[in-house]
Amino acid sequence: MSQRAFLSRRVVTPDGLRPAAVLVEGERIRGIVPAGQIPVDADVKDFGDAAILPGLVDSHVHINDPGRSHWEGFETATRAAAAGGYTTLLDMPLNCLPATINLAALAAKRAAAQNRCRVDWMAWGGVVSDNEQDLEPLAAAGVAGFKCFLVHPGIGGFTMVTEQELRAALLHIVRTGLPLLVHAELPGPIESATEKLVGANWTNYKTYLQSRPEEAELLAIRLLLSLCREHKFRLHIVHLSASAALPELRAARSEGLAVTVETCPHYLHLMAETIPDGATIFKCAPPIRSRENCERLWEGLRDGTIDLVATDHSPCPPEMKKFVEGDFRAAWGGIASLSMALPVMNTEAGKRGFSLNDVARWMAEAPAKLAGCETRKGQIAAGYDADFAVFEPDSEFVVSVDRLHHRHPISPYLGENLRGLVKATYLRGKLVFSNGEFPGEAIGRELQG
Repeated sequence: MSQRAFLSRRVVTPDGLRPAAVLVEGERIRGIVPAGQIPVDADVKDFGDAAILPGLVDSHVHINDPGRSHWEGFETATRAAAAGGYTTLLDMPLNCLPATINLAALAAKRAAAQNRCRVDWMAWGGVVSDNEQDLEPLAAAGVAGFKCFLVHPGIGGFTMVTEQELRAALLHIVRTGLPLLVHAELPGPIESATEKLVGANWTNYKTYLQSRPEEAELLAIRLLLSLCREHKFRLHIVHLSASAALPELRAARSEGLAVTVETCPHYLHLMAETIPDGATIFKCAPPIRSRENCERLWEGLRDGTIDLVATDHSPCPPEMKKFVEGDFRAAWGGIASLSMALPVMNTEAGKRGFSLNDVARWMAEAPAKLAGCETRKGQIAAGYDADFAVFEPDSEFVVSVDRLHHRHPISPYLGENLRGLVKATYLRGKLVFSNGEFPGEAIGRELQG
């Protein structure tokens, strides 16, 4: 089998950023060598100053297929992912019909994905109020772990769980050894805050922000850490927005609890102070909080309390965003960002002295570890899948509709000037995105846990 060499003056390796050639044989990386050691018969692709990053892994994506492919689907989500430098997506269980809460629903999802994916994917299973007997079969069938909500998820077909219901599910989850991902907000503080907003103007972003207080996250995380101590399971906090929780999470890590934490690009880039009234494109749950809160989340990344950055890509048809009414209470809460997450993170990380290796750790290596695919995804190293993003970290561009690629090209990032261009993406050694085009067939596969 002939070898290929992908050459760059900036290759992001586990040992740091360095000039190197990535040798590829078939679908895997054979080795990383200096340019002078490229085999004479190798087919060389020289990217010059453009960096070669490991293919990104997004552990928090709502693909919505089957059943709601008019919101998003495998074709459009994986296309947007490839354009953003992602080579592996982990699909959340709740926005599809049926929700991925049993074996039949998992089979329906796998059928929907057949021959439609531009990148590889995995499935999370769902934990709802009455499916604890389905969890171990789902694990045996290959889901990467489980997701639950402690508050109403805002969509039918997927229930939240109470503490009692979660305890029943944990008896089974512990036996699988898989992580439990939790939307950590409790309904009580949200209900109390909302009761105080009777007669408030819901076109005002401040009203929406007041309706989802930090206390809802903080109390949920305290409950989860207590359960983690008791049941000894792998806990993952998704989309942390409340920096007030960081000290307790930091202490839990020091205590040795098996807890990991993610945040999202929108919490690290957008700020409540700059969101205009009626601008429902910015609505997500938990909400985008203050400038000060944003900086504290960055400190959580710096000290390792926050492990990874995932998009929580949650698209919907434009009418569900209630653009005409500007009603934050009625609008769908979700931000679609697969194609823009890497430029957003590169823009903000560069301002704070972080390196491309930091970005790759947050967006490739750590999500792969959470998903259990860390022996083949998330790093540029011998034996790994030949998944790469060719990235120009110093190139600036203005976000336009033609760069988004998901089904409905709406985004809070439209019109922004960002730093960092994805020029090409390779999946298992094959080109799946190049300069705005998607060459070849849809070769994405499901990886099973």
